[in-house]
Amino acid sequence: MSEITIYSGETFERVFLNEPNIDLHITQEADSHVKIHLLYLPSKSSSLSLGEGRGEVWVTQAGRDCSTEIYALAFLHGEEKVTTETHVKHAVGEGTSNQLIKFVLADKSRGRFVGNLKIAQDAQKTEAHQTNRNLLLSDEAEMRTQPQLEIYADDVKATHGASTGQLDDSALFYMQQRGIDKQKARQLLVGAFMKDVLATISDETLKEQLLNSIDGVVE
Repeated sequence: MSEITIYSGETFERVFLNEPNIDLHITQEADSHVKIHLLYLPSKSSSLSLGEGRGEVWVTQAGRDCSTEIYALAFLHGEEKVTTETHVKHAVGEGTSNQLIKFVLADKSRGRFVGNLKIAQDAQKTEAHQTNRNLLLSDEAEMRTQPQLEIYADDVKATHGASTGQLDDSALFYMQQRGIDKQKARQLLVGAFMKDVLATISDETLKEQLLNSIDGVVE
């Protein structure tokens, strides 16, 4: 377990790529900024061979005017399993948090998301959003999602959403009607699904490498 304090006015940004075990506990002081990416991605040349992975991020906003961003993306094959857990607590007000969690599951892979968002009674004027979107590429793949919201303040803006589905057959048909073969159409649709998470990475070189790495990995 890693415990980190982000002091007033500081920014903490970290990308975790294909790390099987992450347990990060962060406390934010006033006017601090946190941006975390949890990424489990194959490359063109190889799959993850991850087996099982677990990423946990715990963030407490202990000061006002904090911002927290948590992004996660897992593209799993075979019998790989990944659990992503996020725990964001707004202990005081006037902070913001945004979570975007996405899974793409092929073959017999398994994904699980647990997202806990807590806004304390004194955390007025908080804005918090949590979104989980999942794409199943196989009938044997499985996704479990558990959003958990605890809101005790009145003057807040908070949203959450979770969905799990398959590729849009009508979109595939539309693209094939315009001369794109089925495999390429699948690649384009899955790539588009994943790219909005990767687009949030601040390091332009790393972002470009990862965007290139996902091209052509969909069979």
